[in-house]
Amino acid sequence: ANSYARFVPKQFLTSLGKTSILDVKLGDQISKEMTVMFADIRSFTDMSEGMTPEQNFNFINSYLSRMSPIIQNNHGYIDKFMGDGIMALFEGIPDNALNAAIQMQKHIVIYNLHRNTQGYAPIQIGIGMHTGRLMLGAIGGIDRMEGTVISDSVNLGSRIEGLTKIYGVKIAISEKTFLSLENANNFHFRFLDRVQVKGKQNAISVYEIFDGENEHNFELKFKTRSIYEQGIEYYYKKDFLEAKKCFSEILIKNPEDKVSSIYLQRSDYYLSHSIEEDWNGISVLTDK
Repeated sequence: ANSYARFVPKQFLTSLGKTSILDVKLGDQISKEMTVMFADIRSFTDMSEGMTPEQNFNFINSYLSRMSPIIQNNHGYIDKFMGDGIMALFEGIPDNALNAAIQMQKHIVIYNLHRNTQGYAPIQIGIGMHTGRLMLGAIGGIDRMEGTVISDSVNLGSRIEGLTKIYGVKIAISEKTFLSLENANNFHFRFLDRVQVKGKQNAISVYEIFDGENEHNFELKFKTRSIYEQGIEYYYKKDFLEAKKCFSEILIKNPEDKVSSIYLQRSDYYLSHSIEEDWNGISVLTDK
């Protein structure tokens, strides 16, 4: 049964209330509140095109061997590895998943120093997460069974990871994860946006956690946080002129702040275009 453990994580069995893969039957399932995390390597396709299959394989193994222990040390486990992405599950408080994400981002800095000595380009990762009810179960055929997670929450976690690319942030979490944190004061965050993802009726709020930034970027975001919050408040009150002033001021101090530049562009746009009576500032996201 040990060889199975490589393909079906021990924690998955524990979650299903089983001690061995041999006890799992097709259709076994359980519903649990968990935090699902997606971590994606930026521009992986471009990067892998410049590598041989062997280099690709070595890179993935090297990357995974660094990320996997961080996830495990924070009471999570990797459920799936998809080319350039990790999907991990965390039971209990989402603080564990968030701590893992911050440590992963900080470790990427160390990993990049190592890559640099080998003459390799640095890598960046984006991490998104959502907390909700997940259905864990066994699917497949008699000869080949696999553990899987079925839930809207998984889809949402993946979409939130996709937002990290758009907004140029390292870690993004859903409002549900944010509100479920046991100690939100341990983290530094900013409201990111209210978004409506494809196939969802209700908009959700998304937050950026910037504890995983390098010291320089962390300081800049920390020092401009109150003016950023002011800008967001003006923006949602439809006072786009004042909002524009706030985001412009941030960009003088932190020109790399992509989120502020997105809000500056939006404020600019609304200053010269009339807005609908029922405008609510929700960004509708399509597939890409």
